[in-house]
Amino acid sequence: MKLVFLHGSGESSITFYYQMRHFRNSKGLDLPGHPSGRPCTSIEGYVEWVRGFITARRYKDVILCGHSMGGAIAQQFGLMYPEEIRGLILLGTGARLRVAPTYLKQAEDGVKDLREWLDIRRSTFDKVPQDVHDMLMRKGEEVGPAVQHNDLMCCDRFDIMEKVHKISLPTAIICGSEDVMTPVKYSNYLQDKIAGSNQTVIDGASHFAQVEKPYEVNRAIEDFVARFA
Repeated sequence: MKLVFLHGSGESSITFYYQMRHFRNSKGLDLPGHPSGRPCTSIEGYVEWVRGFITARRYKDVILCGHSMGGAIAQQFGLMYPEEIRGLILLGTGARLRVAPTYLKQAEDGVKDLREWLDIRRSTFDKVPQDVHDMLMRKGEEVGPAVQHNDLMCCDRFDIMEKVHKISLPTAIICGSEDVMTPVKYSNYLQDKIAGSNQTVIDGASHFAQVEKPYEVNRAIEDFVARFA
């Protein structure tokens, strides 16, 4: 089984730091523009890039694990190319990802005032251990607010609420109980619409559950992957 991790808006594979260390034969992707290359301008564009990456490396028995925007990419991949992957893990995401104007403005303003944007970003990871927190801050600055704004716009246009029930792949849904960006009700909707899916709510975690509560997230992933043994 090949776990492929897809990060969220303006982020990088470092958001799956603990998962990449824990799961052998896993791969965390840095999507185009994060920071190398040009970012895609739609979720579908990111799907095609991910598909090309996987195909070029001849990965087999792939399970896509996507966080936030990465979860949107994973869902869309599951709708477009279900025969090419084995399953989905959807972390802190939803079938629709409307972005609050406040978050869009913060990213847009960050292009002009990087310091304030970094201060906001720093507080986002206040539940993350310091060593990983520092790595996330460095990589986030490399990626930058312009790419984050691009990604948030991709998310804002993403809406498969009327299609998500067509996902037929085995699916695990994980969310933090304190997530305000993609609250538990988003995960409840996914579980309700995707037949046979299972949901895990990580108590006390917010939007970045995988670096805030890595043990609990890894255990949920392990339980799901064990179904394929």
